[in-house]
Amino acid sequence: MSDPDRIPPAADFLTKPTLSGELVLLRAVTVEDVPALMPMFRDAEAMRLTGGHDSAEPDEAGIRAWYATRSDQDDRLDLAVVDRATGEVIGEVVLNEWDSDNESCNFRICLVPGTSGRGLGTEATRLIVGYGFEQLGLHRISLEVYAFNPRARHVYTKVGFVPEGVLRDALLWEGERVDALAMSVLAPEWSAHRGRPESAGVAGS
Repeated sequence: MSDPDRIPPAADFLTKPTLSGELVLLRAVTVEDVPALMPMFRDAEAMRLTGGHDSAEPDEAGIRAWYATRSDQDDRLDLAVVDRATGEVIGEVVLNEWDSDNESCNFRICLVPGTSGRGLGTEATRLIVGYGFEQLGLHRISLEVYAFNPRARHVYTKVGFVPEGVLRDALLWEGERVDALAMSVLAPEWSAHRGRPESAGVAGS
């Protein structure tokens, strides 16, 4: 039985870790990374898959101002994704929308064009989600993925995210209404498979 008077521990989002995998390295994102990230903001397909409606040229000065403040955030974690093979920044991963009372966060990832198909996004997702559970003490990490992005849904499922339900007509895109799928992974599930539900023989993977 849970203790109604229990105060959840405060997650340390001010610490910006360096997380190393075989393919990618995650580290604190900085304003110096903006030139490498700009193709991500200029890519029409990336904007479509994330539901971005703004078709205007990205405001690089505003983007630089945003990234200049990421290291000061105590309620979210923004990390750059570095391709270990080239040393280049290829995107970002984020834990945001922290709900301290319920020990939960939202997750999102975006990579620059031309980086898919090599397992980079899968490993980056495993690294930051693992950090969220194992170091930040989160209980739940959730996301939403649009119906026209099956590749992303495959990655999330591969890492252990479980479908929860459909947000009907969540996005109006060029005259078409598109559903979004809500997914999440919980701390006990992560403890059982560490981001590899299929190899761990977890039901539903």
